Amino acid sequence: MQKRSAGILFYRYRADRRLEVFLVHPGGPFWKNKDAGAWSLPKGEYEGGDDPFEAAKREFLEETGYPAPEGEYLSLSEIKQPSGKLVTAWAVEGDCPEEIKSNTFSMEWPPKSGKMQDFPEVDRAGWFPLAEARNKILPGQVGFLERLTKHIGYAE
Repeated sequence: MQKRSAGILFYRYRADRRLEVFLVHPGGPFWKNKDAGAWSLPKGEYEGGDDPFEAAKREFLEETGYPAPEGEYLSLSEIKQPSGKLVTAWAVEGDCPEEIKSNTFSMEWPPKSGKMQDFPEVDRAGWFPLAEARNKILPGQVGFLERLTKHIGYAE
């Protein structure tokens, strides 16, 4: 069965009308020292019978500690990731702090040590201007940035 994720791309305009997007960095030892091409929109997996939009809102809360923002959501549709996973996303304008409180997951670390450790699903978040966001976001999610700018009529 094909894996599916849903997420929310939060965006805002600075005083100079520069567009910024809110991205999160995955937690855990694998991602610890990775930056460029490692960030993501807050998202998570859902089962086939689940409502993707409700899953996106749930995942935003789980990964940031904040409820999904109120506002008019724009559908950014679905993008197939290099892994084959399908990610569906929505965008909404608003603001939120960069200080987050993410859920955790457990894994054996170091490998084959028999020791389980807890790690945050997301270890940090940030607001990034569009050009920087294109460098930071996972390559398979760049299309969501392009779709956002087209939907809102934003030109750099």
